[in-house]
Amino acid sequence: MTRLSTEQILKDNKTGDPNSIKSLTLTHKALSDVSCLTDFNNLERLDLSSNNLTSLEGLRHCVNLKWLSVVQNKLQSLKGIEGLSKLTVLNACKNELRSMDEVISVVSLRALILNDNEIVSICKLDQMKELNTLVLSRNPIREIGDSLLNMKAITKLSLSNCQVQIIGSSLKSCTELKELRLAHNDIKTLPAELAFNKKLQNLDLGKNLITRWSELKVLKSLVSLNNLNLQGNPVAEYDKLAKKVKNLLPSLHIFNARPINRITKNEKDNIVDKVNDSSNNADDTIKVHMEKKRVGTRETNDKLSNEEIQWSKSDSAAGKKLKKKDVDMEKDLKRKGRKTSENLSNKGIQVHDDDKRFRKKQSKEKQGELDIIDNGETAFSELFSANIVGNLGFDGGNNMVNEAPKFNLVDGLVTC
Repeated sequence: MTRLSTEQILKDNKTGDPNSIKSLTLTHKALSDVSCLTDFNNLERLDLSSNNLTSLEGLRHCVNLKWLSVVQNKLQSLKGIEGLSKLTVLNACKNELRSMDEVISVVSLRALILNDNEIVSICKLDQMKELNTLVLSRNPIREIGDSLLNMKAITKLSLSNCQVQIIGSSLKSCTELKELRLAHNDIKTLPAELAFNKKLQNLDLGKNLITRWSELKVLKSLVSLNNLNLQGNPVAEYDKLAKKVKNLLPSLHIFNARPINRITKNEKDNIVDKVNDSSNNADDTIKVHMEKKRVGTRETNDKLSNEEIQWSKSDSAAGKKLKKKDVDMEKDLKRKGRKTSENLSNKGIQVHDDDKRFRKKQSKEKQGELDIIDNGETAFSELFSANIVGNLGFDGGNNMVNEAPKFNLVDGLVTC
């Protein structure tokens, strides 16, 4: 058990006045008790990450705290923070929290990060008018309920890797929402109320149970959406999904962690390849057919000639008598040969004409397919490198990048 002393803190900070200290970093010290911090009345910023804390009761008198990180401790509750009326950022991820009820009274909070805990339900947060960022990922939360009603200021919400099954009308009031992360849940349907989130820019629905295209049509109302992830859903197996999504959301830039214009271009190339393969296969079929005709004709002529020779040799006595018939037969065979050649030639011309008509038909079909594809601004896709895709909120797989986001409002937030 490691206890913190006022004397040690003053010594480390080279001062004798606890009221002169406004910021403390006390990480990785195996601390289990911080009650001595009650002496530091002007403390505004405190980092207690990676310690052995089981209680925050020792912080009750740190009423000027604005920024607090208790990441990766052994906390089972947040008791002790209820009176911290100036607190704007609280990061308590990677603990053993089973409830978040203590935050209800901290109405000054603007960023609340509680991912990787054991929280089973979201308390009602309607009094927290300033809260703009809420991260609850990797908690066994099954439903959102009405906890976010009247949360008009919230812009970022993460509930990925939970056990959420239904979104319902819970986000209807979150009209300022710009980033919503719901990946790795059990969501099957998207509510019609999602249409109220018209400012939504990034939406991660990867690894859920959405199976039907009809469930996605509500996205048409999200006119500001530029980053959408549906990877890992049954509906994502649909071959032409990207094309349909592009038509549904013309302003979308990133789809399934890739520039959507690049995806639709690949689909167009695949269509062209299929048409070319079909045309080449037709050419090969025609060539094989004509070769078989030529071989068949040669075999027929050779057979007739051999029979003529055998017949002539078998009866030499009648050879002279049949000489005229041989000559007539030879002439007949030549006529047949010419007729066969003419027939083959005519068939060759017919096949050639059929081939030309086939190619012309394929060309029209190909042109029709290409016209249907919404190519968008082709040059635009070049603006999206892998790094830019990542910066917009998705990594190369199914997860969003930086589960606890960095905030511009408060510098130096400890993320996890």
